[in-house]
Amino acid sequence: MISPLQRWGIVAGWLLVMVAINWSIFQKEHVLDSGQQVRLALAPVDPRSLMQGDYMRLRYAIVNEVPAHQLAAEGQLIIQLDKQQVASFVGIHQPGKPLKKGELLLHYRRYGEHVKLGAESYLFEEGKASLLSEAAYGEFRVAADGRTVLVGLLDQNFHYLDTLF
Repeated sequence: MISPLQRWGIVAGWLLVMVAINWSIFQKEHVLDSGQQVRLALAPVDPRSLMQGDYMRLRYAIVNEVPAHQLAAEGQLIIQLDKQQVASFVGIHQPGKPLKKGELLLHYRRYGEHVKLGAESYLFEEGKASLLSEAAYGEFRVAADGRTVLVGLLDQNFHYLDTLF
């Protein structure tokens, strides 16, 4: 039998989980609404996973420019955008140091020599594999602090192949 105190503990725990989930959703929605449009060129993508269905691993070409051995476990890269909003690597951000005009932050996490910039995988509707094999860019919305939300994949001519939102 559950005591009233245990019942309140269960309800409080459930409420905390719901608040955490909704806060995460709110943060991502805020990035989508107010984030800067940034396009990251894709490096050759891994083939889709047979075990997980229609799924593609995403890798970003910009990571090849980043000196992974110089990175902390987590931080921000400095990027600059060209006229098509495609990002290029400028440097590693030092906390407290102001950005120059036209520079943006891009949050990263480093796992050994692997640098993660955002979405690392892309699940898609069955039957779209051939269409998405033409993906050349990932389009993101990026918050001022460098947090990212993947919006969709683009071909070489910046046409949407698929959008998430």
